[in-house]
Amino acid sequence: MKVRKIHHVAYRCHDAKETVEWYGKHLNMDFVLAIAEDQVPSTKEPDPYMHVFLDAGNGNVLAFFELPTKEPMGKDPNTPEWVQHIAFEVEDRETLLAFREKLEAAGIEVVGVTDHSLFHSIYFFDPNGHRIELACPDPDQEKKLARLDAVKWEMLEEWSRTKRAPKHAAWMHEKEFKG
Repeated sequence: MKVRKIHHVAYRCHDAKETVEWYGKHLNMDFVLAIAEDQVPSTKEPDPYMHVFLDAGNGNVLAFFELPTKEPMGKDPNTPEWVQHIAFEVEDRETLLAFREKLEAAGIEVVGVTDHSLFHSIYFFDPNGHRIELACPDPDQEKKLARLDAVKWEMLEEWSRTKRAPKHAAWMHEKEFKG
């Protein structure tokens, strides 16, 4: 028995309409569904909400809740801003650069292109303060993934014992990949 796929991932938003429009305009995501209720189905708590769903491609759904009766959204002060993010894959570097240009033209601050060896990314924030990553595969991604797959358990075990970065993947930060 296994999980089939992610049905949807849900985050909180300040304003459902603004969020739907922003993701449509900047990331070309289609608005697929809205659910609004005055009671939470799972807990029966009386609490009005708007739940919106966006098509993130390939059957992936990104959802947001607007919760008007709750305290304003906050961030975990103990977690660095770069840790919690939503990452989307784009086809190639050309597409990644086109998105960067589009976002910057709209006045959105973009960090990157960052070379992660396996893939290349740009980072920016949505209107709710969620960090977004767009990533494209590296041309040698398959070879690199195979090399990492061979050492994943050793790396995890060493990390678990030492809480220090194992050197099994130090090659990822070398200038030239040697398959």
